[in-house]
Amino acid sequence: MNKGKVVLAYSGGLDTSIIIPWLKENYDLEVIAVCINVGQDDNMEEVEAKALRTGAIKAYIEDAKEEFVSEYVFKALKAGAVYEDDYLLGTSFARPLMAKKLVEIAHKEGAKYICHGCTGKGNDQVRFEVAIASFDPTIEIIAPWRIWDIESREDAIDYATAHNVEVPVTKAKIYSVDKNIWHTSHEGGDLEDPANEHKTEMYDMITPAEKAKDEPTYVEISFEKGIPVKVNGEAVSPVEIVTMLNKIGGENGVGVVDILENRLVGMKSRGVYETPAGTILYKAHRELERLTLDKETYHYKQLISQKYAELVYNGLWFTTLKQSLDAFVDTTQEHVTGDVKLKLYKGNVTNAGATSPYALYDMNISSFGASDLYSHKDAGGFIRLFGLPYRIKAMKNNK
Repeated sequence: MNKGKVVLAYSGGLDTSIIIPWLKENYDLEVIAVCINVGQDDNMEEVEAKALRTGAIKAYIEDAKEEFVSEYVFKALKAGAVYEDDYLLGTSFARPLMAKKLVEIAHKEGAKYICHGCTGKGNDQVRFEVAIASFDPTIEIIAPWRIWDIESREDAIDYATAHNVEVPVTKAKIYSVDKNIWHTSHEGGDLEDPANEHKTEMYDMITPAEKAKDEPTYVEISFEKGIPVKVNGEAVSPVEIVTMLNKIGGENGVGVVDILENRLVGMKSRGVYETPAGTILYKAHRELERLTLDKETYHYKQLISQKYAELVYNGLWFTTLKQSLDAFVDTTQEHVTGDVKLKLYKGNVTNAGATSPYALYDMNISSFGASDLYSHKDAGGFIRLFGLPYRIKAMKNNK
């Protein structure tokens, strides 16, 4: 009788590297390793070879960078989704795409199990499993961190050593790092004490601000319906836009946040996130919306942006509410078209000008001078009506 199969979300990092031998020790299943390339800069040939070397019967390397940026990152950019004011959701964007690919390969291979290396305290276990169930609720999940005897990253390193599995971390350099084309995140180690200042030596994408270029860099982003399409007048692909802005932002020290966030599973956790392109694009998009959206739409979209970010952070990408918010966002973006120039200097991003054929700002109306559409005399009547409830309250209080 043929063995059953398990599809493993594989990165070649510490956790997933030891999961292959652990699965073979504890389950009578053939392991199919799947690495979804969303721009993590790993040597994919070596990732594939390592998976096979450590016991997988097959390894898939799926290049999903274009889909990741176009269908996930840029959708959230249009929505203005930022979790708890600072986190640009780099890990959160990637997990639903990965889950979708894992289900597709499980169906192709006839696998009834999907395994992931997410910890029992993290958000990613929720993101993976809710997304997987959204496509196929019959697939069974194996989550080693919730059931094995390994209790720490130090234990995991010891396990790898005992099983002759090479891993990219040591007990001296023990940060948990997640990288894709949008960001690099750092957790664990000395970051677990919020009293510690983080060490800039950990940076992967960004030059520390104090060591960044001494002269400012200007960059112009062109948008069509809320989507970036050009950098400095050059039309390039979504992946190229992010790649170019990562380089420009990184060398100017732009895009580092150190936050203590509220995890979905209940506790607070600290992360250092590098998101240079994202920081630039969010700033540019926000400035263009200020220019092209009316007041009520702009203010209501701010509420939607927060809810959208919470849905994405909580792993609810493939839900009716998320799809409905996308429809609202797309309507708001019909006229978010134009060019935004930004000034980058030692970690700062400031507006240096914006233009749009749909700009709602009219200098003739907004200036201090007279205009046909606005009479200074009208303001007096407006103020009296606007302040009427407060005048009535004062009259009652003064009786």
